[in-house]
Amino acid sequence: MECLINKFENKEKSDVEKNIKNYVESFFENAYFSKEVFDIKNQIIKKLNEKYIEEKNNNNKNPFEIIVQKYNSLESLVKSVNYDVSEIDNWFNKKITITYDNFNRIIKQEKIYIYIITALSIFSIEILLSAFLPSKASFAFIFSVILICIDISIIKKHKKDVSKEILSINSKQKLENIFDKYFRKSLIWLLIFFIKLLDNIYNFISLGLNSKSFRIGDEFKKSFLSLELILFFLIKNILNMIFINKKIEYEYKPKYIKSMNIISLISSVYVVLSLIVYYAFEKIFVFSPIFVMITIYCIFAIIYYYIITKKNTYSKKSLNINFYILIPLIILFIIGGGYLYLSRDIWLIQPEINSTPYIYEGNHKITYNNNTGIYTIVSDKDDFKMLQLTDIHLGGGVVSCDKDKKALSAVFKLINYTKPDLVVVTGDLTYPVGLSSFSFNNKAPVSQFAAFMRNTGVPWIFTYGNHDTENIAIGSKNDVEELYQSLSWNTSRNLLYPYIQPKINGNQIWGRNNQLVEIRNNDGTLNQALFLIDSNDYMGKGFSKYDYIHDDQVEWYKNEVLRLNIEEGKNISSLVFFHIPLQQYKTAYELFKNGSDEVKYFFGFNDEKTKDKVSASKHPSKLFDTAKELNSTKGFFCGHDHYNNMSLEYQGIRLTYGMSIDYLVEPGIAHHTKQRGATLITTHKNSEIDIKQIPLVSIDKK
Repeated sequence: MECLINKFENKEKSDVEKNIKNYVESFFENAYFSKEVFDIKNQIIKKLNEKYIEEKNNNNKNPFEIIVQKYNSLESLVKSVNYDVSEIDNWFNKKITITYDNFNRIIKQEKIYIYIITALSIFSIEILLSAFLPSKASFAFIFSVILICIDISIIKKHKKDVSKEILSINSKQKLENIFDKYFRKSLIWLLIFFIKLLDNIYNFISLGLNSKSFRIGDEFKKSFLSLELILFFLIKNILNMIFINKKIEYEYKPKYIKSMNIISLISSVYVVLSLIVYYAFEKIFVFSPIFVMITIYCIFAIIYYYIITKKNTYSKKSLNINFYILIPLIILFIIGGGYLYLSRDIWLIQPEINSTPYIYEGNHKITYNNNTGIYTIVSDKDDFKMLQLTDIHLGGGVVSCDKDKKALSAVFKLINYTKPDLVVVTGDLTYPVGLSSFSFNNKAPVSQFAAFMRNTGVPWIFTYGNHDTENIAIGSKNDVEELYQSLSWNTSRNLLYPYIQPKINGNQIWGRNNQLVEIRNNDGTLNQALFLIDSNDYMGKGFSKYDYIHDDQVEWYKNEVLRLNIEEGKNISSLVFFHIPLQQYKTAYELFKNGSDEVKYFFGFNDEKTKDKVSASKHPSKLFDTAKELNSTKGFFCGHDHYNNMSLEYQGIRLTYGMSIDYLVEPGIAHHTKQRGATLITTHKNSEIDIKQIPLVSIDKK
């Protein structure tokens, strides 16, 4: 009830203030537009509002009528604020020095000057920034100082030519429209400037963490070009606003200045706070919150723009009901249409796939057991070579086309150089994240890679990564599994993807694909049991936390090892492949850094730029302890961290990071080379293994 009373009182007060303002302005209707008139008018309005409150407090029923009767002439209104009434005639009899048409012509002439000043200012800034390049430092600095001096001298000289004009009454509304136009333009370009600034800062931070200094310099130059264009329009519109305010006294000028200052302050604070959030959550979120932060700012910018321009411009353009219907529909159309566009099958790399030659040299016997889902490869030679590839990240979109070609070219070089008997892909074959790849399609890249591998003739196996079945991708987990099955052994004769998944007590175990591949010697004895175990993607929905290898998956692994031990009459040798590293990878790396003799170093480096060098799940898995207990598994092989490729032995098990292929995901990674390559695993007839890194640069040099 109290809330309703307050609402009613506020509405009544607003109506009274509006009536008083209209009453006062009726006396100044034919007065010429000037700051003096503007100030007197506002003083009178304030005075009458005070008088209204006094009369109301005295319990007068019609306080507004009393005011009208008491102040029924311009003279009485002017006297109420103790102003000289003799000045009234001057307000109505000033000589008109300019009309709207003449003023508009002056503005057009002024724009040429403003364009020159703006361009000169930005060019001066660019030259000054280039002074930090060592080879051009002295010349650029001197030249920029000269340009800035010229700029300042032109501005000072021009200021002397500016004088306020007396305007015709009919020109007032048109001139108010000019004010509104530059108010809106200035505000829009200021908001756009901060959006671009926010984007650039985030990009520079990412580049600083992941790129070399020369790369940062190149990106800065490219980014500054777009920022220069925005600055040009921003400065140009601010200068236009300054000019017209020097010619005419606009009553909304203080509000314009206040609005620009407020948005600058709020935006600056938001930039700082968002950077703090970015830094704080870098360790928690899988994806950078850049897109979310910029989206939030854009929403704020739109709301702020319409509120401020409605309150502080003459035209008072308000948002009608159509706006509230139309804008959501437009947003829905953009999002929906954009999603459909980014979900198309785009086979731009098909010519590269078609030109891929057959290079497989093996003659192994491969069979599949429909009841168990187990593939068996009987080797025709003593040494069996497996090539681990990881984080290939095919985008399958327009933007990623060039990088997809580079990724396939790198894979072909590595396969052609090593001539493996089997390729093992440990996850993140695709990257259906629209911002980077311009595609949400996670099915087309799978078909493309399968066609590419089919042309090489080399058998391959695959385990999922966290990006292969993103929630935002068009292909669900079931869709992608069905796709892999359709491309598998029965149709391709080189993809060894199972048609059934393991079960325990009649229930399918956790994960998208868990499979066992047996590598046997030509006499039928088991050489290696290859376990591909799904490390899954995220805990719950979204990108917040990495999942882990669950207990039932570990139980299946244990059961299969024990079964094979019984069948072979010995403790078998096995290797395990997955995508996301176990927590023991981090433990071993920390021990290595501290110089502990609990770990044995073989090769590689961990150069990941995140705070935690090893991006393992926060949830512990039982896999490592179970493997240690069984004493079967010689090595674990993972991917996920694109700049990590270290191989350490910890508690009797070799923990190896595969070298990544990625040209697409990590900022600046396409220009880096030392982390790109593959891992060659050779198993000998006695089940002993050799593990060797194959950096791509080592092949390119030959």
